[in-house]
Amino acid sequence: MPRNYTRLTFTDSVKKTQEDYGTRSTGERMEAANFDDRTLGDREREFIARRDSFYMATVGDTGWPYVQFRGGPPGFLRVLDDRTIAYADFRGNRQLISTGNLSNDDRVALILLDYPNRQRLKILARVEVHSAEDRPDLIKALEDPSYRAQVKRAFVMTVEAFDWNCPQHITPRFTQAEIEAGRVT
Repeated sequence: MPRNYTRLTFTDSVKKTQEDYGTRSTGERMEAANFDDRTLGDREREFIARRDSFYMATVGDTGWPYVQFRGGPPGFLRVLDDRTIAYADFRGNRQLISTGNLSNDDRVALILLDYPNRQRLKILARVEVHSAEDRPDLIKALEDPSYRAQVKRAFVMTVEAFDWNCPQHITPRFTQAEIEAGRVT
């Protein structure tokens, strides 16, 4: 099965730029890889379950991208099945830019980072937004009763593609809990 990630991201202009900079052969190798990058395997599931944050990009009506940080207790981003991830969206700054952008274009790009281990997972997905009032069952399945934040909606994402990215320029960072547990080397 050809990679969906490269099909979605290696547009004609990207391929031309790869040619101009002499990296097209690397892109061709990525495209030729026989790899199912739509189905989350054990590695992806375990990585996602350990995250306490991620970055999510949407695109507004003006065409400008918008990147928002999302955080919560480890595991707040849940894997529901091999193609679906979801999270409870907490009350925040009330600008609702990401939610508004998704009402017109349901595509998102996520970046999940493990700073201490210098790992990065990129996910392209399509999102359905469900209000807490309309889907209390979903909210209940996604919320963490020990986390005192008001859940306003649920974001349910169907994975279109993912890619593990090079760790070369990830600066190791550690949480207070990791430092206190002595996991800093």
